[in-house]
Amino acid sequence: MKLTEKQRRFVDYYVETGNKTEAAKKAGYSEKTAASIGDENLRKPAIKAAIDARLKELEDKRIAKADEVLQFLTSTLRGEVKEERVVVEGTGEGRSDARIITVQVSARDRLDAAKSLLKRYPMQLDAKEQKLRLQKLEAEIRAAEQVDDDAVTIVDDLGDGDDEDDTAQ
Repeated sequence: MKLTEKQRRFVDYYVETGNKTEAAKKAGYSEKTAASIGDENLRKPAIKAAIDARLKELEDKRIAKADEVLQFLTSTLRGEVKEERVVVEGTGEGRSDARIITVQVSARDRLDAAKSLLKRYPMQLDAKEQKLRLQKLEAEIRAAEQVDDDAVTIVDDLGDGDDEDDTAQ
């Protein structure tokens, strides 16, 4: 269903204000019926879908996606990211001037970026180790599922191994 011009304006103003009555008034609906028109508009599937689409669009612009974060971390690691710093220099006679300079990010920041990237792209050895751990856990789960639920298992957590000799003394 295609929206009317007033409905499109309502969507715009509702996204801007979050207030259905105010949005209806700004869109050109009567002051007297603005509240009820706002309610009615929010129940219409086409208008609701338009509002949801607009909010999603705004959210997508504000929130960084994973590939954007990875690109930034990679640029930081490679020293392509610059930052501004304030530098204070003495000019003589007890005076100093502050100025802003642009510098490459620090080695610590580059190292942090490398660590963050490695967390997302673990080395082959780490991946193999994780796979082995997962297989071991799956085997333990299968073994635990096969155990009789009514059976009682006594676990010697002291580790001395000779319980009979300890009680005889």
